[in-house]
Amino acid sequence: MINKKLVGAVPESKAFIYKNVLLQWLMLVLNVLFMSGIAWLIQLAYFKNLKTSQVILVGVSSVILILIRYILTQLITFLGFQAARPVKFYFREKIYKQLDLLGPSYTRWINTSELVQLSTEGIDQLESYFSGYLPQLFYSLIAPLTLFIIISFINIQTALVLLICTPLMPLSIAAVQTLAKKLFAKYWGEYVELGDSFLENLQGLTTLKIYQSDAYKHHEMNLQAERFRKATMRVLVMQLNSVTIMDVIAFGGAAAGMIMGITQFSKGHLSIFGIMMIILLAADFFIPMRRLGSFFHIAMNGVAASRKIFDFIEIDPPHDGNLKIETHAFQSNIEFNDLSFSYDGEKQVLDHITMTIQQNKLTAIVGVSGSGKSTLASILTGYLRDYKGSILIGDLLHREIERKSLMTHITYVGSNSYIFSGTLKEHLEMANPQVNEDDMWQILEKVKLSEFVKSKGGLDFNVSESGANLSGGQKQRLAIAEALIKPTQVYIFDEATSNIDVESERLIMNLINELSHYKTVILITHHLLNVVDADIIYYIQNGKIVEEGSHNELIKGKTGEYKSQWQRQSELENIRQHEGGYP
Repeated sequence: MINKKLVGAVPESKAFIYKNVLLQWLMLVLNVLFMSGIAWLIQLAYFKNLKTSQVILVGVSSVILILIRYILTQLITFLGFQAARPVKFYFREKIYKQLDLLGPSYTRWINTSELVQLSTEGIDQLESYFSGYLPQLFYSLIAPLTLFIIISFINIQTALVLLICTPLMPLSIAAVQTLAKKLFAKYWGEYVELGDSFLENLQGLTTLKIYQSDAYKHHEMNLQAERFRKATMRVLVMQLNSVTIMDVIAFGGAAAGMIMGITQFSKGHLSIFGIMMIILLAADFFIPMRRLGSFFHIAMNGVAASRKIFDFIEIDPPHDGNLKIETHAFQSNIEFNDLSFSYDGEKQVLDHITMTIQQNKLTAIVGVSGSGKSTLASILTGYLRDYKGSILIGDLLHREIERKSLMTHITYVGSNSYIFSGTLKEHLEMANPQVNEDDMWQILEKVKLSEFVKSKGGLDFNVSESGANLSGGQKQRLAIAEALIKPTQVYIFDEATSNIDVESERLIMNLINELSHYKTVILITHHLLNVVDADIIYYIQNGKIVEEGSHNELIKGKTGEYKSQWQRQSELENIRQHEGGYP
């Protein structure tokens, strides 16, 4: 009933839980005193010895006890919050740190939507476990023993009956837990699957509309929603049945204690005060366990989520080096020696790659989609570490350099660079906090965005989320501007001219060619017209380098994959130009 791994992960919560239990126990003692006053008044009234002063005494005492109980209730709520707070902080910090270690490759282990659900609702569910369930569990063990000791002084037989009935409640909870463990795991799985579909369909809504597949996806989501509904109903049925069982045990046990008390009273073994104390306190034997049952279902949902959280944060991240390097270390060639990589340990995505990225030159890596080009970029930036072979940056081993240093000195620009909401100035400052406004305008002029920005009010122009108020070309130009304003030695452009207009493509290629005169530039593309001016071209096919050389060298041969691709793409470009495909 206690998840030791979960509790052990956040030891600082234990002190708040213990204090919570202590305050609940004090409230129980106050309740016993309150009931004693009522029982005493009833006994005095029965024997007609009741006086006004005694009623006032009990009344004033009761008000004081109620006020104290109110204060204790507020303190218990506060302690529950304090017990849950480090839990949220601990797990969210662990998730974010693990994300930082895994980088973009985290999707090899978990879907984005599931990760979002775990780090928000999943962790919120743990609040009930630490603030409610655990304190109530310990209190549920202490309260019956305390009441047993008190009632045993009144009548031992009645106290024993109540104590014997009490374990039936935890036994029923344990039985429910066995069933609930699998049920909650399935419920959470259906919930995550539905969340995955919703996020994916939302992100791809435009594509679904274009291909008129939204009706199909709508039907698919309805089926998933129905499965989730059924899983939810099974959980609710289980909860309702377990609540019914616990109510029967609680009221039945209290009734058994009262019946024994009345029997003892009829035999003259109990006074009026004694029988009233038993009647008033019998239910308190079972109320703590009954409340534990109400916390149980919410807490178990949190525990189910915590298992998935632990699975994620315990993923062994790829080895990260501990070597911090300065800019001058990258002012040298980058050597790939017999490099191989596989995502699943079976299929080789990169197969014995050997090549040289020359300093202050433009190196092009080309090939059809799926040939392994982007994987090379992920390896070089440090996000994929579990490769075979070696990479030398000057005389330094790549795998010994920490990823933060790699990312500090390598700038990566992809085809779909995410555009955050915020002012244009904030975007450029994110790339380089030290940049001044004059430099910003110079960069914007280079990427041909300055006139547009001026027409929108200047650097305070607010860019919408995902760049919704920019065209595709403008978004990519902004991504290039951010890259250029970041002072690094190595630049990787991975399909940076895909899905944009021809004018933007030409502009970006001119900037890339200019940049390669004083920076080390790697251009990853399938569009061979963009690599004509590259200093060296590596053609990758099925994870292997099949050809290398300059553009002129590669097209001089009679045959070759590069030459074949070049001829096909050149013919397509000629057709597009002839048919008016270019402005």
